Amino acid sequence: MITVEEARTIVMGEQWTMPDEQLPLEECHGRVLAGDVFARHAFPLFDMSAVDGFAVGDGTGPWQVVGSLPAGDTFGRPLDAGEAVRIFTGAQVPEASHAVVMQERCTVHDAALSIEGEPPAAGANIRRRAEGHARGDLLLRGGTRLDMAAIGLLAADGVDAVPVAMAPVVGIIRTGGEFADGSSAGPGRIFSSNEVMLSAAARAAGWPQEDHVYTVADLPSEIKATIFRASLDCHLVITTGGVSVGEHDLLRSVLEDLGAEIHFHGVLQKPGKPMLFATVGHVPVFALPGNPRAVLVAWHVYVLPYIRAMQGMRDRDHGRDHLPMAHGLSLKGGRAEFRAARVRGGKIELLKDEGSHLLGSLTEADALAYFPHTMRQVESGDEVEVIHLHER
Repeated sequence: MITVEEARTIVMGEQWTMPDEQLPLEECHGRVLAGDVFARHAFPLFDMSAVDGFAVGDGTGPWQVVGSLPAGDTFGRPLDAGEAVRIFTGAQVPEASHAVVMQERCTVHDAALSIEGEPPAAGANIRRRAEGHARGDLLLRGGTRLDMAAIGLLAADGVDAVPVAMAPVVGIIRTGGEFADGSSAGPGRIFSSNEVMLSAAARAAGWPQEDHVYTVADLPSEIKATIFRASLDCHLVITTGGVSVGEHDLLRSVLEDLGAEIHFHGVLQKPGKPMLFATVGHVPVFALPGNPRAVLVAWHVYVLPYIRAMQGMRDRDHGRDHLPMAHGLSLKGGRAEFRAARVRGGKIELLKDEGSHLLGSLTEADALAYFPHTMRQVESGDEVEVIHLHER
């Protein structure tokens, strides 16, 4: 059985990159930029007013008001000494303007402008051309996940479309015959959650899920046909259940029948020890245990970083951090553990330790705390790895 670190290395070693596509900027939130983007224009494009007020020429006032300049218009000539122009935020400042004075400081009488207080400093309230970036500057590196700020930066440069990594289609297969149909559970049946959790997580990340969630009973022929179909239709496949060593745990033998390469089966961790990772052709298959807590942990520890890497994301370990413990802890056994935690005041507070079939404490968690199999005694203040569960 391999360690978590070995499993992570093996998983990322099988990573391949999605092709890219050109998309309109408004459709790119959450997508990963496929290449570097350089500025086409300076920003700002010209010297502009940062406030509503008056652009003034040289001199100490009063100034003669010779026009009004809303955003989008230009004055057409340099300001002479002793002249002023009414100006609004975002308007291009006339050449030879000494400064812009906020309107709260200004009084105009018979077209003569006077100001309260000290004369304005040179350049006051003027946003200078190219102070944000110059033409040709690197705006964003390839591998950047596009959020509101990145999209706004590109749009402000006149960009209307960019190349992004295609969103991978994620196939989700829930195995098992113990699940209830509908809202009522019959004798011996339980309600299913794994495929719902995984599908919701994939959708939230912007990855297509239409018609790629499958539920199959514990029948080798059905499981085999479903995995084969998913491997043709999807870029990555996640299965849940049937991966341990019981009579009804059929995933490994089915994958072997499909000619899959089994990269590992079993990880020295809690929860999620029976996890299997394989490839069918070039399609990765994450065969996860059926316990929901193990599924959630595996998603954050293995699956999510892998899909980020598929998209060429530079920060593949986004959300991983090292923080001090708020209290001490003794751990038993020889497996690494992932525990539900909250981060408060920059320190890790562990929540209730629950079995791998339970999700209660994870609904209150904002992080997973990771304790390697070699770390059995933890003192208050010791730094441990955390995986933040929400985008930051």
